[in-house]
Amino acid sequence: MATQTIPVPQRRRAWSTALAALLCLLPLAARADDVLVFAAASLKPALDMIIATPEVAALGDVKASYAASSQLARQIEAGAPAALFVSADQDWMDYVAERKLIVADSRTNLLGNALVLVAPKDSTLRLDIAPGFALADALGKDGKLALGEPNSVPAGKYAKASLTKLGVWNQVESHVISADNVRAALNFVARGEAALGVVYRSDAVSEPAVRVVATFPDDSHAPIVYPAALVAGHDGAAARKLLELLRAPAEQATFRASGFDTLEK
Repeated sequence: MATQTIPVPQRRRAWSTALAALLCLLPLAARADDVLVFAAASLKPALDMIIATPEVAALGDVKASYAASSQLARQIEAGAPAALFVSADQDWMDYVAERKLIVADSRTNLLGNALVLVAPKDSTLRLDIAPGFALADALGKDGKLALGEPNSVPAGKYAKASLTKLGVWNQVESHVISADNVRAALNFVARGEAALGVVYRSDAVSEPAVRVVATFPDDSHAPIVYPAALVAGHDGAAARKLLELLRAPAEQATFRASGFDTLEK
């Protein structure tokens, strides 16, 4: 059988069409000014507001991914392309630092917070938090206490430490609903699926379906500090500018209005 010869111009057009189709299938390279922020779940309401400002928009395409700090740290370890990491405790920032996954001289303490006991907004419960306080009685036989997972999620770790120091953890442990992150614990209370929850003050400020019953003493748990750092290999100019911006007076005022503490520089 004779072989058909395709004219050169047709071959060139066919090759160009095939190449164009192939390029459409390849993932587009991220622009130099794209910034992916990995942030503790409790930061979402405040950080979303900040990201929506013109000042942040001028930096490029800034997006945030929210989860428990433990989950985010492990994703960074697995190679996730985050440019900036904001943890809800020092332990998980230490975790990535020990693995040389952050730019060491960029690490800074960005914010603080407080730990509060919350109930659904219609609850009339009154309870003072003190050693041996009647948390188990307040929960009753079937009441649930919502926390972030107490062995990994920072808010849950703070909560367990505080309840242990106050001498009531053993009495309420069987009532605990462990959540993937503190915002999930907050939602259990907001939906009425848990009688009480332990969350950050900033979470309670952002959720009208709950009310604060009481605040845990500062000396009942480690200081709540949110460290931030650039992620090694992704620390471009836009990410550096964003970290600087998060420490600026206007953005710090947004965090304060959202229930966070700002730290002395």
